Order: sequence, then C-alpha cells, then structure tokens
Amino acid sequence: MLITPAFAQGSPFGGGDSMLVSLLPFVLIFVIMYFMILRPQQKRAKQHQEMVKNLRRGDTVITSGGLIGKVTKVVDDEQIEIEIGEDIRIRQMRQMVTEVRAKGEPVKEES
Repeated sequence: MLITPAFAQGSPFGGGDSMLVSLLPFVLIFVIMYFMILRPQQKRAKQHQEMVKNLRRGDTVITSGGLIGKVTKVVDDEQIEIEIGEDIRIRQMRQMVTEVRAKGEPVKEES
C-alpha cells in the first residue's frame, strides 16, 4: 500500500484546524444575520426615537392604534395631546406614534 492507515484517517486540513473549520459556517451565519436583520432593526429603532423626540405642536401624526390627529400640546417627555376631531382631544404616549405625516408650525401660546 502507498498510504499508511494513520495518514488516511487524518483530516484533509490538518489536526488543529478542524475545530476552526467546523465553526466557520456558524460565524458566517451570525455575520450575515447581523447585517441582514439586527443592524437594520437598530437603525429603524433609532429613527423612531428621533422622530418621537422631535414631535411638536401642529404635527399631524398616526398612532399605533390607527388614529390620525394633530398634536395640540406636548404634555411632558412621555405624553402628548392629540386632537382627533373637532374639540376631541386625547392623551397619547409618545412611543405609540408610528408616523408623522405633516410637520406643522408651532402654534403660539394663547394668553
């Protein structure tokens, strides 16, 4: 025989590299998942946070419940007041605003 049994049973990549080669597909899957799923999701969350932070009076918004209204008052850092109809105002958590349709000019305070 030309090949000894011990050499024939060894891995083609050498003895120490077999663990690295077996873990390589898992590392590649994680990298692909990071760039395809996790990174865009973090980007969307950051954009939503910025949008919610910049809400002001006069903005037309859509809530997560599907209500469309105009911001009439910014109560505090967590709540806003939205007018959804003539003289119908509701309080809404800022985080529940999904979209700002039209940026409005700030309304002057009534004295």
